[in-house]
Amino acid sequence: MSEKHIDHPPLQGAKLAIGAVAVSLATFMNVLDTSIANVSIPTISGNLGVSSDQGTWVITSFAVSNAIALPLTGWLSQRLGQVRLFLGATVLFVIASWLCGAAPNLPFLLLARVLQGAVAGPMIPLSQSLLLAAFPRSKSSLALSLWSMTTLVAPVAGPILGGWISDNYTWPWIFYVNIPVGVLAVVGTWLIFRDRESATHKLPIDKLGLVLLVIWVGALQIMLDKGKDLDWFSSPIIIALAVTSAVAFVYFVAWELTDRHPIVDLSLFKNRNFSAATVALSTGYGLYFANIVLLPLWLQEFVNYRATDAGLVLAPAGLVAVLLTPFTGKLVGRIDPRILATVSLLSFAVCFFWRAGYTSDVDPWSLVAPTLIQGVGLATFFVPLLSIGYAGLPPSRIAAASGLFNFLRILCGGIGTSIFQTAWDHRSILHHAQLNEVTTDYNPTFQQFTHQVQLAGNNREQAYGVFNHVLDQQAALLGVDDLFYLSAILFVALIALLWIARRPGHGGGGDASATASGAH
Repeated sequence: MSEKHIDHPPLQGAKLAIGAVAVSLATFMNVLDTSIANVSIPTISGNLGVSSDQGTWVITSFAVSNAIALPLTGWLSQRLGQVRLFLGATVLFVIASWLCGAAPNLPFLLLARVLQGAVAGPMIPLSQSLLLAAFPRSKSSLALSLWSMTTLVAPVAGPILGGWISDNYTWPWIFYVNIPVGVLAVVGTWLIFRDRESATHKLPIDKLGLVLLVIWVGALQIMLDKGKDLDWFSSPIIIALAVTSAVAFVYFVAWELTDRHPIVDLSLFKNRNFSAATVALSTGYGLYFANIVLLPLWLQEFVNYRATDAGLVLAPAGLVAVLLTPFTGKLVGRIDPRILATVSLLSFAVCFFWRAGYTSDVDPWSLVAPTLIQGVGLATFFVPLLSIGYAGLPPSRIAAASGLFNFLRILCGGIGTSIFQTAWDHRSILHHAQLNEVTTDYNPTFQQFTHQVQLAGNNREQAYGVFNHVLDQQAALLGVDDLFYLSAILFVALIALLWIARRPGHGGGGDASATASGAH
């Protein structure tokens, strides 16, 4: 049975404010959980008596189930209703967070993380739909601004908060912090949105598509997670996972393009704006996410920064983004969003070109200044690209489009992180070999360095060890500089994609707003 379609009017005043805060809290809690556990893996592994390699499954289990659940958003929202699905997912997320914190062993924790990731899937795309439908069409860009602020700040806040909690309390609290936030989000959402349910329709589920999706995403995510440890394609396990993922992906695409009720609507890519914006946003986010993992790692391992301090280096970007994003929402309605997105990509490029010149004695200002520029890029990243991507889509396809958008964004974040960590290792090894060529008795710099170390009370072998440590630091620096430089070039190249898309209609996000409200 389906409900009668009702076009709900926009919210106003206090109801609009409470509804926006409630939905944003749920989104923040969700996105925060993608990164808050990263810095706590050694602590969790030690407490549960497992290796760090096994501990990484705490991240992978969440990522796999989250990525798989995201494309299901369109089908689930039509079957259950957007408000019911969002509330149910948020309640289950809170319960799963409690189970994670209470886990007595690793298998229990992994099961809880799988549940947490699965129910987290629909929350982000539905938060977009609910916000866009709650705001008047003329302020739809402001709604997208509020949504993007939560997705910008949470990845930066996650490592800082996770490190601080692990250092000062116990690791379960990285999950328990979700409980009060989730309760507030559930209560606020129920009070404001309970009478604004969307129409529901009984649709058959694409069982084969779902199975193929689970296989290719699961195999790909495990391959990315374990590739570095198993030396990538030197391992038969990695080769088997790669072949499994590739074959399942080909069958998945072929099936989804021909099925009457596909679980993932790949025909969305026939829309030029959606295709261009999706590729630009997913690739750009993948580069950004890979770098916010890479920079703190380099600072901790080779510049002797504490985990909390390394996370704090990234904090100014989130602060700048929060301050500027509301203005971006207003500008999208007045300026071609392709221009704003170009400003974003150029800001990222400038940031990474600057970082590509880092030296081993980099000072705090040189670390923070590019981060401020990155904040400008973040503030003008999501809103214009979402406005471009959603422009012209029919009302019934907004939830599916949003689910696919966010699925590819998260997937590219994982792919980018794995590729960059492997590339950093390879570039560091290459630079170490090149630098090591000067380690001869005929090089006066090498002779002087080892002589000075020996004068400090070390023998010849110890002096060589100190010199090799310096080479390790320089090689890691040159490797990370290479990746910063590559990131800058790729951000510049992405600009071309923006101008393949057509300019959205006047009001920027108006089309997206109409689409969202039409789904009700």
